[in-house]
Amino acid sequence: MPSEKMFQVALTLVPHIGYVHAKTLVEHFHSASAIFSANIRELESLEGIGEIRARSVRQFQKFGDCEKILQQVEAHELETLFLGDENYPPRLMNCYDPPTLLYCKGNISLKNQRTVAIIGTRHHSEYGRQQTEKFVKELAQKNITIISGMAYGIDGLAHKSAIKYGLPTIGILAHGLDAIYPPEHYSLARDILKQNGGLLTEFPIGVKPEKHHFPIRNRIVAGLSEAVVIMETGIKGGSMITASLATGYHSEVYAFPGRAGDTKSSGCNLLIRKNKATLITDAATFLTEKAWGDGSAKAGVQTQIPLPYDLDPAENIILHLLSVHAVLPIDELYIKTGLSAGMAASAILSLELKNIIEMMPGKRYRLCT
Repeated sequence: MPSEKMFQVALTLVPHIGYVHAKTLVEHFHSASAIFSANIRELESLEGIGEIRARSVRQFQKFGDCEKILQQVEAHELETLFLGDENYPPRLMNCYDPPTLLYCKGNISLKNQRTVAIIGTRHHSEYGRQQTEKFVKELAQKNITIISGMAYGIDGLAHKSAIKYGLPTIGILAHGLDAIYPPEHYSLARDILKQNGGLLTEFPIGVKPEKHHFPIRNRIVAGLSEAVVIMETGIKGGSMITASLATGYHSEVYAFPGRAGDTKSSGCNLLIRKNKATLITDAATFLTEKAWGDGSAKAGVQTQIPLPYDLDPAENIILHLLSVHAVLPIDELYIKTGLSAGMAASAILSLELKNIIEMMPGKRYRLCT
């Protein structure tokens, strides 16, 4: 009989079961084993599941693959956190598409911790480097965990600065924990673990850093963080996707302004201009905005609303759905598109940037009027 952990891994491998579906199943059945023990009728009666997904659950047989994954988890001394577990990050639980299973190394406990994601371009300027290091240094006396994506550029600087100034930091990876990407950050990963930090991913051992994994990774960065701070980014940078995801998860977005015409900061400037992000220039203004400084009331923050730019297939799918249904909640929109979470998030952000769709209260989307 498969163990509970094996059923947990299995839920991540069932065809047609995505993050939103898995959350629906876990919230109803409360355990992975109960999901696989349920009959077809009970499964298909749940909203968004239906007959095809119910049969996918009942017909799943690849428990040998699950056993191999768990053997690799043990061999690499990893921890797994299943959706709903006591130690599963609570902010991710509040997301509409949380990772079903996380693979962790080191300390990722976020209880009683404030979380700030610091992200930006892989090809930063000297200005970006200075601002990142200064910002983290100024946060050093606060009970804050720095989160980022372990990438070249601003991400790596954020982690290194946290280590330098004694702040815990968590690296979110777009691949399995048997390797580090980029390889040059192997020593950085080691230093993070030495300083009571952690590494986190939803990809099992052996999964490579494929291009489409990075937007998926970005949603964890956004979901874990109470605030997302963007130091430098172009208009089409991955940080723009993270900013859109953060808004959907009710995480506040902040951005450092750049010089007019500076392409490395064009994304930050656009986010600020369109009230998608709050302008900050140092840690003091950030802490005041968050009321994390002297306990004063939070300063008035402009409401962060969607932005403005030929449509790709994913964008056309979303446009067609909203043309037919007028208004769709974000989780239903994800389900109806049939796209991966990363592709859907990227397409939604692109349509928002073009002023084609807009988000309404309750995380619902419609066409702009």
